[in-house]
Order: sequence, then structure tokens, then C-alpha cells
Amino acid sequence: MHPATAKWYDRRDSVFIEFCVADSKDVKVNFDKTKCGFSCIGGTDNVKHENEIDLFEAIDENESKHKRTDRSVLCYLRKAQPGKAWPRLTKEKAKLSWLSVDFNNWKDWEDDSDEEMGNFDQFSDMMNNMGGEDDLPDLDGADDDESADSDDEKMPDLE
Repeated sequence: MHPATAKWYDRRDSVFIEFCVADSKDVKVNFDKTKCGFSCIGGTDNVKHENEIDLFEAIDENESKHKRTDRSVLCYLRKAQPGKAWPRLTKEKAKLSWLSVDFNNWKDWEDDSDEEMGNFDQFSDMMNNMGGEDDLPDLDGADDDESADSDDEKMPDLE
């Protein structure tokens, strides 16, 4: 038994695992609440591949599916808790020699959503999205007649 080489990536509501086996036959994919099992016979030499993954978080096994192509088997695992990032695919932190991150499809999707951001991200986004000084509330309450650009003098050159 050889584990199949696999790549994975994280999305907001799902995790994708691609088992890289060309010309696979007898493909079996089992989705369990916290596990994913994969087996097939692959290649011209009919090698039996088998992988068992204890998943980082629970999935919705009824909404998860897989698709076989001539080059690989792609598994779509629906997260039980959408919107929660998976820092790794496996429950254990151990490095599996057959598993790697699919950097071509990896996306820091957490940056896309305001409600999922931590306070710091929300704060820095708020600062970046603010326009000029006209948008800021008048914090000191004083009605200055000076123009808003009075402090925009040329800075001396650094030496």
C-alpha cells in the first residue's frame, strides 16, 4: 500500500484535497465527520494507493463530494463551520511526506470578509479606507479657521 501524493487548499466554506494519481481505477472516497479516506488503483503498474486523514476540523460529510479525472481525484470537503480558517489539513501537526499545500490555489480568503477579521485587521482597514482629513470628526471641538493643509509643509531631506 502506498499513500497517494496529495495537495490541499483552504476556502471559506470548504477544503479541497487533490489526490494526484493518474489513470485511477476503483476509486473509493469515504467522508466521515472528522476523517477522509481515499483509495484507488493507479497508473499503468496498478499500484494500490490508500490514504486516511484525520481532519483538522469537522466536515459535513453529506455535502462533501469528489470528482475523478485522468490525472487526479479532487475532493471537496464542506466545512461544518464555514468561515473558519484551517491552518492545516490534519488534526495532528505531524508532517506527512505525501501531503503538501497547493500554493497555486491557496488564497488568504480571510482578508475578503469584514465580519471574519480580527480587531486589528478591521482597524487597519478602517484607517486605509478613510479619506482625507475632512472625513475625520472634529475631536478637539475647536473651530479652526486655518486651512486643513496648514501642516503639509515640505519636510527637510534626510541626510
